Amino acid sequence: MSTEPETTEDTGPGTPDTPEGPDTSEARDTTGTPDAPNAPDAPDAPERDAAADGDPEDGAEPAEGGSPGAGEDPAGVEDRGEGTGTAGSTGAAKGGSLTEGQTPAGGQDPGEGTGTAESEGSGDRSEAAAELAAQRIERERIERRKAEKKAPIESGTKLSGSAADLLAAVRAVESGAKPLATVFTEPAPAPRRQAPEPVRRPQQPAPPVAPSGPAPETVESVRRVLARGGAPEALAPQVAAALGEAAGDALQEDPWQLLRIAGVRPEQADGFARALLGADCGPDDERRGRALTVWLLEQAALAGHTALELPALTAALAQRAVPDPDTAVQSTLAEGEALVFQDALEEPGAPAPQQEEDGEEEERPVRVLVGLERYALAEESLADGLARLVNSPGEAAGPWEAVAAGVSGGAAELARAVAGHGVVLHTGGEAARAEPAALLGAARAAGLRAFAVCHTPDGRRRLGALPGGGDDASPVGTVAGVLAGAEGPGRDADGALDLDLLIVLDAPQLDVENAAMLVESLRDGARLVLSGDPAVLWSAGAGRVFADLLAARACPQIASRTPDPGPLGELVSGVGVGELNQVEAPGKEVVIVPVRDAGEAVHRTVQLVADSVPRAFGVAPEQTVVITPGHGGAAGTRALNSALKERLNPGPGRFGGFDPGDLVAYSPAPGRTVPGRVVTADADGLHLECAGAPVVVPRERVEQRVRHGWALTAHQAVGGRWPAAVVVLPGDAAQALSRPWVYTAFGRAERHLSVVHGVDQALPKAVAETAAKARTTRLQTLLRAQVPAA
Repeated sequence: MSTEPETTEDTGPGTPDTPEGPDTSEARDTTGTPDAPNAPDAPDAPERDAAADGDPEDGAEPAEGGSPGAGEDPAGVEDRGEGTGTAGSTGAAKGGSLTEGQTPAGGQDPGEGTGTAESEGSGDRSEAAAELAAQRIERERIERRKAEKKAPIESGTKLSGSAADLLAAVRAVESGAKPLATVFTEPAPAPRRQAPEPVRRPQQPAPPVAPSGPAPETVESVRRVLARGGAPEALAPQVAAALGEAAGDALQEDPWQLLRIAGVRPEQADGFARALLGADCGPDDERRGRALTVWLLEQAALAGHTALELPALTAALAQRAVPDPDTAVQSTLAEGEALVFQDALEEPGAPAPQQEEDGEEEERPVRVLVGLERYALAEESLADGLARLVNSPGEAAGPWEAVAAGVSGGAAELARAVAGHGVVLHTGGEAARAEPAALLGAARAAGLRAFAVCHTPDGRRRLGALPGGGDDASPVGTVAGVLAGAEGPGRDADGALDLDLLIVLDAPQLDVENAAMLVESLRDGARLVLSGDPAVLWSAGAGRVFADLLAARACPQIASRTPDPGPLGELVSGVGVGELNQVEAPGKEVVIVPVRDAGEAVHRTVQLVADSVPRAFGVAPEQTVVITPGHGGAAGTRALNSALKERLNPGPGRFGGFDPGDLVAYSPAPGRTVPGRVVTADADGLHLECAGAPVVVPRERVEQRVRHGWALTAHQAVGGRWPAAVVVLPGDAAQALSRPWVYTAFGRAERHLSVVHGVDQALPKAVAETAAKARTTRLQTLLRAQVPAA
């Protein structure tokens, strides 16, 4: 089993684009994003973190001269003014505070300015006389206080407030004037009118806060270590962010920690370690074995695996010249950097274990898996959440009967399944999206709280245009928007989505982490519908959630019988079952353009987008998508975008290679790509318009987050559709083709598809024989242990 990324889109067909030194560009171009941070890019220019910079709290401004905070007195005492009317009170004298028994400096009477008789005429006395008078007054005050303490005190006369009330209550009990039981009973409060249930509105996202980043001294210490090891000093901020405050010391102690930086290869980390450790560096170093084990698991996750079987992992370590792979894995497990699992190998419907003669159960074979904690916990959380929903479907009567009665055909079948089950799977092509849209409209008409989410803003637009899919309440959003709190119905007091029904379109694009967060957000009794086309490419992130659920048969599965119409629908449906058929296309819905080499492929692609398609079909160039297998190579996205920009929007690329009017592919997070257009650029960054919303990409993130977007990979284009699509298949792309890739690429066209064909018989062979690459996951096993097969 390969542990390298699943597709070849990192370098594209042809010679890989491998820069010298550590490659910090993209670890997996199939996601359409370089190795960017997991957090979405802020829509506004970054602002400093006030807390990190030592600024005052929000709403508090420092007092002039460096006050410690809002409302604080710089001197440390509260200024109550001069002459408050009480002799000896704190702060009565000018700017000072006196305690009992103190005499003010300079003979000042503590009652100055209070209006007392003792203070009158004090200015005519000599200094000695004034001192004696002050001492006499102080002695008289002390004597009065001693006399008051010796005198009998009348009970209750010196008390007030709660203490006085308590004393009065005790006396009442002693005198029998009030029953004991009612002494400390407060009067019953007046009945409060119950407030109406507030109208729940979608949560507004918190304003993004730009991360403060590592401390400059930490970055500088890392930079010195990198320089000693001959590594690019530009990696210092990334290393400091990954390794923390003591990053410099940690990197000096364990140079292979450099592998934690995206784009760094094992051979580069080995060279860095040799430069730092000298003769102490060797392939059998325990630190090297641990770092390579974690790196291989991360590469496997980029390829879609949530774990690796132990033999595959040890074999990959051996290929990396680790002398004792088993010891390396054990060391990694002991340090808690990975987890190990033993999953029973069993098929659905397999007979139960038989009792042997000695009374023990027959042992079933198991597979030993090793995975990173983040994916293991996400997969287990997803399985637990799905089991909870399956086992608590709630009542099928009431509004759900009205929902089923309000729709017909495939939507009625789907509604009946949803009425009695917590989780339902729905499969079908583009035309089948009308069924969950009808279910959404009927559920809302019946008074149920229902919402639908899609993978992309374009999917949201298409679903909202269907009957039942859109109204004034905008019941359709995106997965990312709902998880971020920017879209959706909001959450109840327990933090769950305030929903009775959640419909997830484009379900094959759900990775385990996003799927786990969605399922955890649903309350008991809520219904979940996962709908999608199982023939398209799987998620860019780890896992294959939809395929695992279909295979586990843990919930009802409703297959739509609504086919995609026209020649394009017929072509794509045939590819889905492994057949590349010739279809009748009287309106030139499908056109094959043969080419001899990559150069001709680029030339014909530009001609189709700029001239032929607009002339024949009236489709503007910005409404045509170009899809190619990879970013690199002579006919990859880079080469095609360069040629298309030169023809359609020439310019000097004043801001990082971009000009106003350029089509771009913006990736706010790994695995997400949003098509957009450059509006302008200024000191704040690159201003884009994506899905009708303004986006500002800070200058330092433009290179990581934004690409030209006339040409995309199939992974970038999945979830969206365009009026016309040009699929480019140069000769060196043959090894990158598979049935899911061709199905996804051909299915992006709504009205017209042009295939720039240079792979000869490799295309029908890929459609007939090359299925999706297997992914190692645990979800099926976990579900079968908790949910019986439906």
